[in-house]
Parts: sequence; C-alpha cells; structure tokens
Amino acid sequence: MSWKPDIFEYVDYRHYMRDYYNAAKGHTKAVSYRYLARRAGFSSPNFIKLVMDGQRNLGDDSIESVARAFDLDDDEARFFAMLVLFVQASGADQKNEAFESLSSIRRFRNARRIETDMFEYLSHWYYPATRELAGRADFKLDPTWISKQLWPRVPVAKVRRALELLLDIGLLVVDEHGQVSRGEPSLTTGHEVKSLAIGNFHRQMMARAAESIDSVDRERRDISGLTVCVPVELVPELKARIHQFRESMMEVCDRSGEGQVVYQMNVQLFPLSDEDSE
Repeated sequence: MSWKPDIFEYVDYRHYMRDYYNAAKGHTKAVSYRYLARRAGFSSPNFIKLVMDGQRNLGDDSIESVARAFDLDDDEARFFAMLVLFVQASGADQKNEAFESLSSIRRFRNARRIETDMFEYLSHWYYPATRELAGRADFKLDPTWISKQLWPRVPVAKVRRALELLLDIGLLVVDEHGQVSRGEPSLTTGHEVKSLAIGNFHRQMMARAAESIDSVDRERRDISGLTVCVPVELVPELKARIHQFRESMMEVCDRSGEGQVVYQMNVQLFPLSDEDSE
C-alpha cells in the first residue's frame, strides 16, 4: 500500500501507529480508533489510542493482532514485534539486545543509518578513544599500532572495525597528503537511541575509571569525590557549575598544543538519598 508509512524507518512502534492512523484516515474516512480496535479484536474501543499515547503497553498476545489490524505483511509484522520489544524493554541490557536485533535488519540499517552509527560509536569506549588518538603527531592509521596504544588493550580486529566506522562517518578525515585529523560531523538521532547510546558510553567510562584505581599509578590519575547535604533548589546551580567546569577544562586542553596521551575525565553528580517526603 503506497499510502502506508515504511515501518523500517521507525524506532518507536507508537510513532508508527500514530503515523499509520493519520495516513489511513487520509486514505479512507472509515478508519477510526474503534475501527482499528475492532479489527484487532480488542473489546475496548479506545485501547489503540491508549497504546499510541503511551498509556498502555502491548502484551505478547496482542502484538500479532495489532500487526494484522494495521495490514502488516510477515516481514513488517516481525519487525513491528521487535520495535515493541525495544520500546518496552526494561533496563539497559534488554534495550541494547533489542536494538542490536533491530540493527541486524538490513532495511532498518539502510533507513536509519545515523541511529545505528551513533549507537555503535558511543557503545564502545575505544571508538572515541581512537578518534582522540588522532590528535597525536605520531598517529598511525594502523589497527595494530592503535591497539598497542589503547588501555586496556583492544583486539586488532575490533580496532579495524572502529577505524572503518570513524572514517565512514567523518570522525576521522584523511587529506590528500595522507594526514589524518579529527573531523566534526553532525551526528543527530532520535531521543530513544541517543539516550541508550550515551548511557552505554558513560557506563563503560565509569567502569574504566573503577579499573584505573588498581591498574594506574596515582601520579597518572585523580579519583576523588565529595559527599554533601544540599537543598534541592541548589541542584540546578551545581549542574550548571559542572557544565562550566567541563567547558573550562576543554579550553585548557584545546590550547595545550599537540596531545600525547588520551585521558577520560568523568564528573558525576547523583543523589545518595531520597528527598524528604511526608
């Protein structure tokens, strides 16, 4: 059906359902929430709208019914079920597994390339580290050389894949003289995938920080913390000061000249108690 939106362009099944509904309404006036609910076999005429609005989830037994009501063929129905699993997954592990399943579908990769590239880049700590290594004057576009520079060590095959992606999306650029530099492309993506990828990035970097306590000499690291009791109203100012601090540190690094070693700086602010409630 040419009027149907392409489900393989979506990462949220609710968005697809809304777009399908609007397109179907434009195609035939007979379509309504009640009509779709009846086709799916739901007793509640409002259930479809509640799902679209995020007020209800789809259970395993209702996914096939909705796919049938929305005229999805076998491949589309299987992909729709994968979208439901991704959106409704609880916890980062389940979401990562669900998104990797989505990314295995060629039609999705072709339609949502930015999402899959962003997810891959931020989900492996050594991708950003490899990009930053290009700031060294002696940088070599050689997976074996890069593997020896990274800590902890990363297999050469994985570094080779990292280089392929970095060059493909312009985060590493090779000029006509063969010189490699760090590129600055605009990588924007939907909130759902971006949040998952950034979460992956921070979890990995905090794990690297924990490992460094035992594996890196104190002279080469700084692991410190501050535990304080503050008014809730002060939290926005604390976050703003952290942001200003990060910006000032970036300015120091930018004007320091050619780099020699890649460092990761983590600054965290999070509660250790609940707010007082009656």
